[in-house]
Amino acid sequence: SSGLPVLGNLPPFPRGAVWLNSPPLSRDQLWGKVVLVDIWTYSCINCVRTLPHVRAWARKYKDHGLVVIGVHTPEFAFEKDLGNVREATQKLGVTYPVVIDNDFVIWRAFKNHYWPAFYFIDAQGRIRATKVGEGEYDTSEQRIQSLLREAGFRNVPTGLVRP
Repeated sequence: SSGLPVLGNLPPFPRGAVWLNSPPLSRDQLWGKVVLVDIWTYSCINCVRTLPHVRAWARKYKDHGLVVIGVHTPEFAFEKDLGNVREATQKLGVTYPVVIDNDFVIWRAFKNHYWPAFYFIDAQGRIRATKVGEGEYDTSEQRIQSLLREAGFRNVPTGLVRP
């Protein structure tokens, strides 16, 4: 086992939420997968600096049991504009699913206080680790690998991305 504690459960995504790059995803659909939830917003420089790693993890592990979900929670009014978010995600090369959290429903469900914030969810839908802010990318990637192995996925890639 990964030795990571259980910190709670993945909250449900709000019905009717707008999703980019994906049809709406539910907790049921994510059961059996390891999920990295990234709470971010496109004009936050700290968020943008984490994206090369998040994009690389999404690519490297997508065929090995990982689902990356960006939760776009706006800090400023202009970030609530769906057109702006769409344009920014394209420009930033974000191709994994992004759910729009303009009303901070998901943010509050996670009891989150920061941008960016990573939540590492195991295959049973339990939050096993969190990471706030930039840095410690190796630790984050090792957590992903460890949760994938714990879930029984075979041939989980080793090594660490260097975007």
